[in-house]
Amino acid sequence: MSEERHGTRRSSGPRKAQEIFDATLDLLAEKGYEGLTIEGVAQRSGVNKTTIYRWWPSKGALLGAALIGARQLDFTPPDTGSLAGDLEVLLHTVVTLLTTRPASDIAVSVLGAATQSPELAVHVRDFFADRIALEQPVFDRAIARGELAVDTDTTLLMDLLAGAAWVRVVLRQLPLEKGFVSRTVATVLNGARVQT
Repeated sequence: MSEERHGTRRSSGPRKAQEIFDATLDLLAEKGYEGLTIEGVAQRSGVNKTTIYRWWPSKGALLGAALIGARQLDFTPPDTGSLAGDLEVLLHTVVTLLTTRPASDIAVSVLGAATQSPELAVHVRDFFADRIALEQPVFDRAIARGELAVDTDTTLLMDLLAGAAWVRVVLRQLPLEKGFVSRTVATVLNGARVQT
């Protein structure tokens, strides 16, 4: 089996994996999870559907691979020199994902479908595990600088930050006012109590 380079990671897949992943996410954004089919991906990517089925036995498995391997969701962890600065960049990335089409359509479709499909939910968990692994250098540097305790639950930290954006944009459907990112990071890092 061949391997294709993706960012700093290797992902298994056929020679035209990127075209397949791009087609998968494009169709998801256009038609939602219900309208996403392997036949549609095959037609759009120019790859025989038997090739796709050989690598991914279901559309949930294909979408899971596309979430991790597609260039559209590629990610490089920031290095601003401070924990607050890095977290602001990370949260800004989440905000951009949720407010810019077609990425916002992809994110909302995946979230909705994962609540209905146990198979897709497993692949979505894999995506978030992959993302937190990519973000880990941010926290390792912060620990080395003395900005973060060694036993910090970094997944919880990112859940608090990203969750604030998801709730505000997707569930409340409110606009993000100027300063939302920096204020959210400051609140998560410093708390909301009056400092004495």
